[in-house]
Amino acid sequence: MTPIKPDQPDEKSLKHANAEVEKSKTHIIVEIIEYMPNAVVIKTIIKKSTGNISVMSFDSGEGLTEKASPFDTYAQIIEGQAEIVIEKVPHMVKTGEGIVIPAHALNHITPDGRFKMILTIIKSGYE
Repeated sequence: MTPIKPDQPDEKSLKHANAEVEKSKTHIIVEIIEYMPNAVVIKTIIKKSTGNISVMSFDSGEGLTEKASPFDTYAQIIEGQAEIVIEKVPHMVKTGEGIVIPAHALNHITPDGRFKMILTIIKSGYE
């Protein structure tokens, strides 16, 4: 995934939080990641060979460029809203809503202000 600014890609705006979320401890998902100016921040919740779950925050004007994943991906907005375009069809996804991005479908995420989302990628079944 590559972050985008309104008209210009910026690799420097992508920030990864190093540690996974602590196991066997409750958390408030929207509070485990913060916004950073001019950046997309990614924190891994679970990372396995069969898939991963990440929480992401996007500052205003940040999004993800068009790509296709070989795996089904579930995107759920947990704060704010964003336009998720799948095969050139736009979907405005708001807090509490989610959408399945099918494997191999071209997609990109366009911001509508700051937002946070959970991204779940399922790799099993595609061997």
